[in-house]
Amino acid sequence: MDPVRHLKISIFVLLMLVSVGTSGFMVIESWRFLDALYMTVITLGTVGFKEIHDLSDNGKIFTMILIVVGVSVLGYIVGSLAQIMFEGQIQRIMGRKRVEKMIEALHGHYIICGFGRIGSLICKEFKANELPFVIVEKNVETMEKLNEEGYLHMRGDATLDETLLKAGIKRAKGLISVVTSDTENVYITLTARGLNPDLYILARSGEEGSDIKLKRAGANKVVSPYIIGGSRMAQSVLRPNVVDFIEIATGSEHMDLQMEEITIPDHSAFAGETLVSSGFRKEIGVIIVGIKKSHGKMVFNPHSQAKIEGGDTLIVLGEPQSIAKLEDLVERTATDSVIKKHRKEHQ
Repeated sequence: MDPVRHLKISIFVLLMLVSVGTSGFMVIESWRFLDALYMTVITLGTVGFKEIHDLSDNGKIFTMILIVVGVSVLGYIVGSLAQIMFEGQIQRIMGRKRVEKMIEALHGHYIICGFGRIGSLICKEFKANELPFVIVEKNVETMEKLNEEGYLHMRGDATLDETLLKAGIKRAKGLISVVTSDTENVYITLTARGLNPDLYILARSGEEGSDIKLKRAGANKVVSPYIIGGSRMAQSVLRPNVVDFIEIATGSEHMDLQMEEITIPDHSAFAGETLVSSGFRKEIGVIIVGIKKSHGKMVFNPHSQAKIEGGDTLIVLGEPQSIAKLEDLVERTATDSVIKKHRKEHQ
């Protein structure tokens, strides 16, 4: 049993003994409450003080029983405290409490289930892009590595409701299931979808045919690292320059060029504009590679007269500072539009 649980049980038993001892002296010796409590405390503490009143034979027998039981309980408490101190569990408990508070404070975060080779790469990318996330891992040995990396994490089985609830799944933006077992990925997806129907779920597929089961379980997107890896290796031979370009545009280590997606809010001033009238390319210097329409259709290499609508997502290619400028412009114009609309409604 956990030493901390031992300690809690022992303290509870000690409090019960104090209660029983006080009641016993009041009933057997007809003492008032304070005298009975005082006698119980000095008896359990074995301090050796003289009895405050003479004891009857029944009172003496009751006191001897109280001493034997009390010394045993106190010895057990001391042993539990020594074990906790020796194993450094106090520090771990305090650290765990701090981590739990940090997890409870998360909103719009991502839950990453599994910290293997794929999970560690995802965490590295999320950290580089400053995305909030928490890792759920059940392997004890992996927890030491997570402590070294400094990632926000918790130990538990992600297939269980209580684990995902502690990870803040009700407040999360998305969940990524990348454990090695396809069966566990299916269970995690089912559990997550049941707890949060609006959650975006990305799942890892290892075996052929498991992607269908994962989508049936509720995954929004299923990725097979083996298929992607094999395709990338083949393309590196067939179209090496294209692969190099994609790596530069999407890799976090290459900051001279970046590919990003920017969603146009419904109330944005750019809603209803065309690409040429928006001035994205001329004034900001970014290239609109594609537009994902609000209904899901992807338009690649849109022409200059392509219309931008609220809810559309722009696939943008450009320098990081230009993309940041565009993001700021879209957000600022959306805010201005809301303020103007609010003023008109109250005029």
